[in-house]
Amino acid sequence: MGQKSGRQERSKKLELALSETMKAATEVQSNKDEAEGLKAKDQRLTSVFGVADLKNGAIGLYNVGQSCCLNSLLQVFLMNIHFTGILRRMTVPPRAGQKNRNVPYQMLLLLEEMQCGKQKAVFPTPLALCLSGYRVKLFVQHDAAQLFLTLWNLIKDQMKKPELVEELSSLYTICVQEHLACQKCSLETKRKSKMLTLPLPMLDADSCVLKTLEDCLQYFFRPEELTDHNMCFCEQCGRKTPFLQSMKLVHLPQTLTIHLKRFCFGESSYVHKLSHYLPFPQDLDFNAILTENQCQADDNEKASWQYELFAVVAHSGSTSCGHYCAYIRSLTECKWYCFNDSQVCQVSWDDVKCTYGHSNLNWTETAYLLIYMKKCPK
Repeated sequence: MGQKSGRQERSKKLELALSETMKAATEVQSNKDEAEGLKAKDQRLTSVFGVADLKNGAIGLYNVGQSCCLNSLLQVFLMNIHFTGILRRMTVPPRAGQKNRNVPYQMLLLLEEMQCGKQKAVFPTPLALCLSGYRVKLFVQHDAAQLFLTLWNLIKDQMKKPELVEELSSLYTICVQEHLACQKCSLETKRKSKMLTLPLPMLDADSCVLKTLEDCLQYFFRPEELTDHNMCFCEQCGRKTPFLQSMKLVHLPQTLTIHLKRFCFGESSYVHKLSHYLPFPQDLDFNAILTENQCQADDNEKASWQYELFAVVAHSGSTSCGHYCAYIRSLTECKWYCFNDSQVCQVSWDDVKCTYGHSNLNWTETAYLLIYMKKCPK
């Protein structure tokens, strides 16, 4: 039932790759029910896709309508072999309409085209059109942090296998515990919550510049007094009282995404970009940054909080007119590459450090998303 329509929907390149498999499947399909046939077809389809991470060289993505932000994030996703390992095991939608609207399936097709072709760049047009059905418009400058959350949620929601949804969540989700304590009666409430990024401020409460990534992390997890108009209602006291609000780190994922909040509101609700210098390390150890009071985890969990930088999504320009590119370290070659739409080239760590920023160059290229990968235990 689904064989003929399936062959019509696939691109010519994918159809050639699957032709022998499909011929053999035709003979078997007549002796099986429809559910078994669809399951077998899904398994055959995902088996032809190559692995990520420069199997056939670095492949760029053409800009198809101010899609530099989308292109940069796609490269970060598809260069992550932990993510593509999940993607290749997805359930393939059975119908044409479902395929066209399924984000992870369109990413899978794009990955296959990037890995099986010999061209230096490919068009992400089918995926971009798919995303446009979910209000991710072309010819619009997107915010990389917001688009990352949108993409991730679409991928998770459209993954049909519960075990893959769980793996995807485990790969990216940060767990924290929020504490709220009354300063009058010491009544304390605790609540665990999950995050996909650590949104780090780059200025403190007095608008002073935070000088390093480590400073930003320490400031993010610092306790905060809620006084005056920020007081909370205490059920035990029966009135609004000063509270102490704090956040403790419980769990860090395999792939950790840090959002440097370079775009902030100024006077008269005007959004401006913070381009000042902020260095970030290649190796990040949360045990050396956070205090015991800022953590709520056992020793085994803390032992895994050793990270190395995997990718940087950088922004150049202003809030109204800008451009994104991605610097990604190959997990197999351990070499850095710059993915600038269709142009891809090998770069050095010194090139990556140029995204630290510069206070006197507002249009300079600055790191906006930092993606760290958990180190393998020795």
